[in-house]
Amino acid sequence: MTGLGSYLGASILVLGTVFSHASLAAESPKPMDYLQDLAGEKGIGARVAGSEGEQRAAAYIEQQWIDQGLSPYSSSFNINDETLSKNIIVDLKGQSDKTLIIAAHYDSTGAKEGSVGATDNASSVAALLALSHNLRNQMLTANIRFIAFGAEEIGLLGSKAYVKQLSREELANIVGMINLDTIVGGDNLYIHSAHPEPYKCNGDAQYYSSDTSLRDSVLKQAQSGFTPNPFSKHPPFPGYPEGTTGGWSDHAPFACAGVPIAYIEATNFSINGKDGYDGYSQSTNGALWDCFADDKMSACDREKEQKWGDIWHSEFDRLDKLLPLFGERIELQLQQNIQLLTDFVSSNYTQ
Repeated sequence: MTGLGSYLGASILVLGTVFSHASLAAESPKPMDYLQDLAGEKGIGARVAGSEGEQRAAAYIEQQWIDQGLSPYSSSFNINDETLSKNIIVDLKGQSDKTLIIAAHYDSTGAKEGSVGATDNASSVAALLALSHNLRNQMLTANIRFIAFGAEEIGLLGSKAYVKQLSREELANIVGMINLDTIVGGDNLYIHSAHPEPYKCNGDAQYYSSDTSLRDSVLKQAQSGFTPNPFSKHPPFPGYPEGTTGGWSDHAPFACAGVPIAYIEATNFSINGKDGYDGYSQSTNGALWDCFADDKMSACDREKEQKWGDIWHSEFDRLDKLLPLFGERIELQLQQNIQLLTDFVSSNYTQ
């Protein structure tokens, strides 16, 4: 399906074909219900950019925000000459012009490998919906803007389109952007800042920000809110100084535009993965490896390894595989992320 007409059709279709646990439990929604609706056996499933699945997910997100009494709006952008995606946005109004953005992409990739994008990134969308529910009646000092980005997996198209249309004045009023991407499944919960070396910013990095203040503020909240604290900065590794990350998710266009970012993800930077210590191997769980060597924190045989501890983009990124492998970890990490960001906003942006 292509074009704006397809989006309108999908918005109507999704309401009649997707059973929404969350809608039926609007007074006390459960984040795992959102996750099941998006990526469970009877949920929407794979959400490849520009596909009907992505369109149905967009309609689902909009409906959940409407059910919360909020007023979502959307902004469409081109994937190519015939196909559209869109960003879905909802604002919680504060008492100033300053805005904190909390965002997650809702498309997925790896469908041919069997992925339905449960960790990447239905988990983060579930957290986004739970956060808006928790915070929607708060008296806020600054605006909280929730954004569900489309088409992240094919080049960060949604976040790039969003940032591109912002003026320098609008950017100056954004106090930070918190990016949620693959926030469950991996061995560790990390909070990153942007890399000190500028990302590829369309050849223009004059505004680039590697400011760590937002990351450090969220980490400080985690230290006071959990015993023991499950969140951390990753230790330094070649190419990745302590607590920093690459430009492979929706935080990158904001860092390029000069906005401080914090990026939360569940992975394991201590694994020497296919391309080194870059966080692309999410877990030491033996099912995710042909053979894992604990003493090397790497594959037993790097020449023969095929799986490399991957969850996202793989056959393991689906709840019928994740829940048997990790048990309560999935729901626990989801709840920890929601608690952290609810507490962070409540502690820093409410009267």
